[in-house]
Amino acid sequence: MGRKRTGNRSPATSLGGNLVGLPTGLLISADFHAFPLPIHIAGTRETHSALFTALENVKSEVAAGQIFQAYMEDLFGRPLDGNGAATRRYRAQYLRLLNGWGYDSNSPEGAVLKAWVESRFGIPATFHKSVIARYGSPAWLQYAEDKMSSRFDNNNIRLQLDALYEFAQWFLRRHDPTGQRHLRLYRGTNDFAEHPMIRQQDERHGVIRLNNLVSFTSDRNIAGEFGDFILEVQVPLVNVLFFNGLIPDHALKGEAEYLVIGGEYAVRVDYY
Repeated sequence: MGRKRTGNRSPATSLGGNLVGLPTGLLISADFHAFPLPIHIAGTRETHSALFTALENVKSEVAAGQIFQAYMEDLFGRPLDGNGAATRRYRAQYLRLLNGWGYDSNSPEGAVLKAWVESRFGIPATFHKSVIARYGSPAWLQYAEDKMSSRFDNNNIRLQLDALYEFAQWFLRRHDPTGQRHLRLYRGTNDFAEHPMIRQQDERHGVIRLNNLVSFTSDRNIAGEFGDFILEVQVPLVNVLFFNGLIPDHALKGEAEYLVIGGEYAVRVDYY
């Protein structure tokens, strides 16, 4: 019997390895999102021990963000040179990826961010400009081309995102005195193609499959500006890569935005 061709397989069913020490099948599940466990990307805290040592006695949220940004500039360079002009050689930088995502989550910058989730958490992207229905499809080829763009995938960009994730996790634990494990977040949509309902309990509740990286907002009214259906999800803190108040200088300030690692989530759906 010949080997089964992979061309017709859906990437959504092909979980990869990860760097966080838990099975990817668990990480992607609604059960994990309801009862999350601590997550750390292997070696990142140790690699950036100087950063986390500097943060130990910092009480101000703004000061913590400033320390992180200064550290990242020292280690990976600035997006602009000292005169404020663009450098000649394009160097990928986490702020540039966030800026590109803010304009269009299906941009090449967005593809690099989704590829980082794949490489660190083992969760495949299921949407990039259109549904990635199978390997070898036009949508998959476009995603593969975008995520390997040398313009955005250089300067140790995945290590930069590792540091960003670990800083976000440190920040959320340090500056939340309630000890909560979840955030109630919202997303507006008119089309469930990008995030299909895989199990439905009743008219308003079910389990949805989100792309491997998704934007949410903490403001329900803002979510309503993006679609007639409002998805309400309890997002575990361990799935948050970035949010508005994390650092002082970034491009995602206008929509109370959170970048969330996806998978299967219990969801409440309301009509706006």
